[in-house]
Amino acid sequence: MGLLLPGTTALAQTKTAAPTATNASIEQRVAALLAQMTLEEKVGQLNQYSGREVTGPASDRKNTLLTSISSGKVGSMLNVKGVKDTREIQAEALKSRLKIPLLFSLDVIHGYQTTFPIPLGEAASWDLDAIRLGAHVAAKEAAASGIHWTFAPMVDIGRDPRWGRVMEGAGEDTYLGSLIAKARVLGFQGEKLGGTDAVLACAKHFAAYGAPIGGRDYNAVDLSPQQLWETYLPPFKAAADAGVATFMNSFNALNGIPATGNSYLQRDILKGQWQYPGFVVSDWASIAELVNWGYATDKKEAAQQAITAGSDMDMESDTYSQNLAQLVKDGKVKMDLVDDAVRRILHKKFELGLFEDPYRFSDEKREKQVLADPQNRAAARQMAQKSMVLLKNEKATLPLTKQLRSIALIGPIAKAKRDLNGSWTVDTDTTRITSLYDGLRQRAGKTTQLLYAKGCAVEGDSRAGFDQAVATAQKADIVVMAVGEGWNMSGEAKSRTDIHLPGVQEELFKALRATGKPVAVVVFGGRPLIFDAIADQADAVLFAWWPGSEGGTALADVLYGDYNPAGKLPITFPRNVGQIPIAYNQQYNTGRPLIKVSETRYRSAYIDAPATPRYAFGHGLSYTSFKYSDFKISRSQLKAGETVQVSFTLTNTGKVIGEEIAQLYLRDPVASVVRPLKELKDFRKISLKPGESKTITFPIDKDKLAFYNSKLEWVAEPGKFNLMVGSASDDIRLEGTVDLLP
Repeated sequence: MGLLLPGTTALAQTKTAAPTATNASIEQRVAALLAQMTLEEKVGQLNQYSGREVTGPASDRKNTLLTSISSGKVGSMLNVKGVKDTREIQAEALKSRLKIPLLFSLDVIHGYQTTFPIPLGEAASWDLDAIRLGAHVAAKEAAASGIHWTFAPMVDIGRDPRWGRVMEGAGEDTYLGSLIAKARVLGFQGEKLGGTDAVLACAKHFAAYGAPIGGRDYNAVDLSPQQLWETYLPPFKAAADAGVATFMNSFNALNGIPATGNSYLQRDILKGQWQYPGFVVSDWASIAELVNWGYATDKKEAAQQAITAGSDMDMESDTYSQNLAQLVKDGKVKMDLVDDAVRRILHKKFELGLFEDPYRFSDEKREKQVLADPQNRAAARQMAQKSMVLLKNEKATLPLTKQLRSIALIGPIAKAKRDLNGSWTVDTDTTRITSLYDGLRQRAGKTTQLLYAKGCAVEGDSRAGFDQAVATAQKADIVVMAVGEGWNMSGEAKSRTDIHLPGVQEELFKALRATGKPVAVVVFGGRPLIFDAIADQADAVLFAWWPGSEGGTALADVLYGDYNPAGKLPITFPRNVGQIPIAYNQQYNTGRPLIKVSETRYRSAYIDAPATPRYAFGHGLSYTSFKYSDFKISRSQLKAGETVQVSFTLTNTGKVIGEEIAQLYLRDPVASVVRPLKELKDFRKISLKPGESKTITFPIDKDKLAFYNSKLEWVAEPGKFNLMVGSASDDIRLEGTVDLLP
């Protein structure tokens, strides 16, 4: 199908209409190509289709798509991957009159072949370099397999654990989420687009998708403008500032206007105030869904609304392909809008170097080399180690010691493989996944016997395996229990009203606890879960998220103390669903505050449960201990243009090396808009040897004291600010104040 011979270039085989002189700028080349395009060819660049059937058996869908591609009516393909298939389909695009290459896209969310922990798990590392490396490895593998573009990172702030897609983001905090958004963009794209070890990134979902009413996916969002600008937009701005190549709009309506047809979001903010130069792709069929929302009467009106609002590329809804040309001819859509959208898309194709060589990302030798690189799995193992959060560890139950004669590994996820990769996985080959059982068996060696019993399934009410599990536990020195969600219980369209540990897993725990053996529980999942009995009665609890391909090996590293866990929660774990929303930065003093009040009558509290979470934002323990001391604020007053230094000493007071994530929080106690009790403003991740101390300094300037007021002005109002340093949002060790002067 016109495939290139080794050593040849695309231009030796096909001639593109775009100018190829090396001194011509991309803008000039785009303009020259655009001038040659018919209206139909322009509209063609604005269409993306899924290609799961394109390279398979003959079908009407396949034949129709191939014809559309070869006639220049498709700009991008989704779900075509691998060198062989991408080369085959790219050859079809080069049969078109202008020979404009396709963009191949894929949901590479937390790895391509090598699967890393889910994004929420990665966020628990608070390690920006490691997160960036994870995105780079994913990009390198994807790019070697013919992929140009990933639909990641998801930078939505997610405060509601009932929403299944919290697993795909960075949690509930805007500051942390913004830094992670930047790290992931730089990891996917590298310093400059065009490298064959990088892909186009996509900041999604614009905007406020993470705040659906009731935590129900695809639902409407109702937000104050102040909350939109202060909480939900900053990670998108951080991604844009980092040079993210594309944006994806969201499925939700925002304050009554569906995001896909929302000019305020796409024209006024993104392409207007932020001067964003990339392009916007719709989410799957979301342009056609404007009809379902009751915002458009039919697909033709939906196409008009979407292109007018700033949606450049239509993913899988056929609204542009069927209607856009006629809308232009009828004068209902200006040609300038179409040209602007096409220009943005062509620019990215030129940046990737696809006009010089449409097959430059489809190299079989590179594909084999990159996918076989052992460094990829080493990076995944390190990321998995860093993501795990030690929630509880009574009487130093963990780490496991080599003196143990026997370990009982019990639970439905003890030998599971697919569950460790979680949702949004490209590679489904379970032979490349290391289970917890395999990881522990290898690490325990010959001197420790590893016993196993499943006990029960993740879901269902069968207790048939309880007796065997109890008998197995009675033979062991310690029980390691593996429980959690199945891989398909969190993710897109996986909202839940009940986020308790499913099935009879907690009943199994109680039966094991009754044996008197120490029980360390490893919990797997894609979101915060509720596990009351385990939280109250287990000797140790390690939250592993869905840790990826090397999850079992990394867990063995952590359980045995070869790696000292240092993860901190990027999202609050509630005691029950009735507390939701309970994100730490959604907590206000109220007119009747609960703080330091012994009784709950006529206070902002519950009469049937504490108002505090089970595990707070920023919580995470270590096998060592840390002391915070010598708190200093360089001066008590701050003026515009000045910086105050907040410093303290952090000491490892334990017996093993460890990492601590020291966190700086701020509160503005009196303001024109009521402020949260705490807001994260900085953090440091520090490794210390036993007995070692380091001085940590956090700079505070006027910008860190600022917020959006009721007029959407970014202001820092004069007055006293509380500064807090600690190990978690509910574990403040040092406090002080600073006055901002007028």
